[in-house]
Amino acid sequence: MTDLPTPAQCLAPSRFIDSDHPAVVALAQSLAHPAAGAVANAVALYYWVRDQVRYNPYVVETSPEAYLASATLEAGEGWCVTKALLLAALGRAAGIPARVGYADVRNHLSTERLRQSMQTDIFYFHGYTSLFLEGCWVKATPAFNIELCEKFALRPLEFNGREDSLYHEFDVAGNRHMEYLRERGEYLDLPFDDLMATMREHYPRLLASAARGTAPGSDSWETDVARETGR
Repeated sequence: MTDLPTPAQCLAPSRFIDSDHPAVVALAQSLAHPAAGAVANAVALYYWVRDQVRYNPYVVETSPEAYLASATLEAGEGWCVTKALLLAALGRAAGIPARVGYADVRNHLSTERLRQSMQTDIFYFHGYTSLFLEGCWVKATPAFNIELCEKFALRPLEFNGREDSLYHEFDVAGNRHMEYLRERGEYLDLPFDDLMATMREHYPRLLASAARGTAPGSDSWETDVARETGR
């Protein structure tokens, strides 16, 4: 990647960050208020996406349409990449410049079914959102909803609009949970072809299940977590 997108470039709708979609606009307007200021509005948007859109890593799709922010909003669930796109869309709709970033992370907490599907504990192309607030880019990761964190005994990722909120480094017992291995950079929009190439390389089984329509159902992830954690 060469030059990073500027704040001015990160206000307009783009292919996947469809911040002009009526549902996205309506939600942004209901959550963000001009008098509150950009930082408070960004925090409100973050917590809505974190907790109102369920995290589900089994909803990986091969169709570009599934990655539209408005599609994730309609579905009410998503994974790190799609939830980050939705937060970026809400930010832009609220007048907050937003772009998306990606990194490779090692995740030590998972489920047996997900490990079998991924064949690795590395999450390639882990997605987050960067929001331009008070003259600085601040990173936020709205992936794990609070109920899921409680089941996994993780501290929920908090966001104050002034400091990066990137990953669950340790669980509540102090055990290593997640570590960043490689930063892939930040973009104006999802680099869809790069994402699919990475998925084909590292997750052929998971991607094949998605293409065949045989991926686990929408409730399978939380069911798996409950079974393995007893919560």
